[in-house]
Amino acid sequence: MGSRASAPCPCAERVRDAASGADTCAIVVAGGSGERFGDPRGKQFVDLCGLPLMSWSIMALDRAPSVGAIVVVCAPDRVAQVEKDVLARLSLAKPVTLAPSGATRQDSVRSGLDATPRELPLVAVHDAARPLVEVEQIEAACAAVRADDSLAGAILATRSVDTLKLVEGTTIVATPDRSFYWAAQTPQVFRRRVLLAAHKAAAHEEYQGTDDASLVERMGGRVCVVESTRDNIKITLPEDLALAEATLERRLLG
Repeated sequence: MGSRASAPCPCAERVRDAASGADTCAIVVAGGSGERFGDPRGKQFVDLCGLPLMSWSIMALDRAPSVGAIVVVCAPDRVAQVEKDVLARLSLAKPVTLAPSGATRQDSVRSGLDATPRELPLVAVHDAARPLVEVEQIEAACAAVRADDSLAGAILATRSVDTLKLVEGTTIVATPDRSFYWAAQTPQVFRRRVLLAAHKAAAHEEYQGTDDASLVERMGGRVCVVESTRDNIKITLPEDLALAEATLERRLLG
């Protein structure tokens, strides 16, 4: 993974001072190149209502009472940019650590996990490209894991509203019952020890999952869904940014 990109992980005293009673470390994954978005800066740095896009996710996590510390995972050559253009412009209450991104998103999350303080038993993995997440959603996912000892984790998700088709080539072979299908979002909240074990097993077996929940599921961990809103979109294409800007402006104007 390489050495950590900046200061070491916050010590236990700093974590306790930042948020008394908080039990979660948020990992913000901001290491992607955003090739599909088509901006050389990377989509996490494009302007959204006056701030770099990734700023809004960090601010929401900073305001969440459950979150005691934040780890931002970014490309090693973007550390100075994150510090200057993002963190220096925000007034944050929680300690922030930077960790180096890896070759894949899964590698990046593992790097972020290695930077989380052991004193916080839960981790909330969030994509920097989901800037519209709200504190209430973060808290709901954390509360779900906290309330049920049998759960390994909980993810935000929305029910499928479209008719789904199973297709081979261009031929429809089945129309599954959409009531069983949900669209996964982030944050995804897990018990730290469980997610770390799942990542270690995946690395050992050279398995690449589609999200963090899939790594925990394959080890037999029970993960629940917490119903979210469709506003919590992932910015992938330029048209997504226009939608996010309209939604955020509506919120800011009250």
